[in-house]
Amino acid sequence: MDSPSQRDQSLETLQDIRRMMERSSRFISLSGLSGVSAGICALIGAFVAHKWILEYYAVGGYVSRHGYMVEGEHDLKWRLIFLAAAVLAAALLSSTWFTWRKARRNNLPVWDLSSKKLLINMFIPLVAGGFFVLGLMYHTDWDYVAPTCLVFYGLALVNASKFTLSDIRYLGFLEIILGCVSMYYLHWGLYFWTLGFGVLHIIYGLIMWWKYERGVQ
Repeated sequence: MDSPSQRDQSLETLQDIRRMMERSSRFISLSGLSGVSAGICALIGAFVAHKWILEYYAVGGYVSRHGYMVEGEHDLKWRLIFLAAAVLAAALLSSTWFTWRKARRNNLPVWDLSSKKLLINMFIPLVAGGFFVLGLMYHTDWDYVAPTCLVFYGLALVNASKFTLSDIRYLGFLEIILGCVSMYYLHWGLYFWTLGFGVLHIIYGLIMWWKYERGVQ
């Protein structure tokens, strides 16, 4: 019969094996600060976009029968597209840096089989959603861009959660729900976008930092 010390040693060995298997199958270097930084970038972008939109409507000009101004609309849309691209680039760069820093601190590789699986499974819904959004923009259905982005982004997070921290799945569910609700409040798209990509990211990032990284040097 095994002694208590032997049983404790066996249990510790099993836990070590479990941790190694988890590291080999899941990308665990995602930093909570990555979510916070991405959320802050989204909030800054939303603030600038809101300012531009207010200026656009404050200028005055021809108002169509649908309730929006036609003069200067094309220019505003392209400015918003470039702003969204800049926000995305800033969010990706900051998130990558925090993730790289956490991986280096824990002596883990940033690019391995698990990270490849994570990116592939995340980019499939994102690429599909990107083409869908481009189609909406081509047909001038701009009101549906915000809900579509939120839903496809949520699907990407849920799909990728199988290869990283499972907590990210709940963020994905919230993004999907928010996108579906946004479908019924189309003229509030920027606010839903701000809530989904800004506020939820910051809350999620802080929770992940508190849960996994707090007190770790």
